[in-house]
Amino acid sequence: MVAELAGHTVGSRPVSATVAGMTERPIAPFGPVVTAVMTPFTREGEVDYGTFSNLLRFLADHGSDSVLVAGTTGESPTLSTAEKVALFGAAIEACRGRMQVIAGTGTYDTKESIETSRTAAEIGCDGILAVTPYYSRPPQEGLYRHFSAIADATDLPMILYNIPGRTARVIEVETMARLAEHPRIVGVKDAVDDIEYTRKSLAAVTEDFAVYAGSDSMIRDIVHAGGVGVISVASHLVGRQVRRLVHAGTSGDTGDADRLHQVLMPLFTALFLEPNPMPLKAAMNAVWGPVGEPRLPLVPAGDDTVTAVETALESALAV
Repeated sequence: MVAELAGHTVGSRPVSATVAGMTERPIAPFGPVVTAVMTPFTREGEVDYGTFSNLLRFLADHGSDSVLVAGTTGESPTLSTAEKVALFGAAIEACRGRMQVIAGTGTYDTKESIETSRTAAEIGCDGILAVTPYYSRPPQEGLYRHFSAIADATDLPMILYNIPGRTARVIEVETMARLAEHPRIVGVKDAVDDIEYTRKSLAAVTEDFAVYAGSDSMIRDIVHAGGVGVISVASHLVGRQVRRLVHAGTSGDTGDADRLHQVLMPLFTALFLEPNPMPLKAAMNAVWGPVGEPRLPLVPAGDDTVTAVETALESALAV
């Protein structure tokens, strides 16, 4: 890829890069491949911090630039605040000098989100991610004030997480454009799964605002539209292949992007045949090492799902 890349300074907005033959896109503030890392549990259902640290080192060796800790894939709804903070600390120690650590600090409670974000900043996280408040279904003005209050609480760069399928509320384009003006809100994890929405968002936000694909199945289309990379689930299993897909898209190699998309798509689909991270945990238990079962109310993935993931993974690893 022909590009001049300037470094990203924590707390500042990302600068832009021009790729030969393409329009400008912002630099990915946390690199092009961020893994939304799972939380391993012991047989007794406690957080397995040792396996967690080993997993982070594995991800660093297999294509990840950063990790998102205590996100959806990390089973954040069933983690206590103390467990989240301990995971942030373990990630900082394991990733030091190799990957950036993004703390999943957002909840449906603005006050709690602010307090957890401040703790994440104090212990040395590189950024924070805040999900759209769920269950309470706030209006757009409520979303704007919620996210702005979290961003105002620390000096860390912040990623929004737009996932209406889980939260019953979308960050509308006009609200996204308002939030993009905040000096510390540097991007969004776009899991709306609607490329027309993504295109409208990209046209409305500031030119230095980074849009990450929030679903692996949307990597090709979102990067082609001007996105910077992905916050990925599949990168646990095929990190290098995901990195190649993102690189093909950002470098303008549409042929290779299309080819990789087609090969990887069955795995992307299989990993969401049941609620995330049920299929992922089953796959990692089978091919990587013991990571435990999901916490209730999630349950282990069914046999058909496990077979589908293993079959798709075999093809994906061959590219």
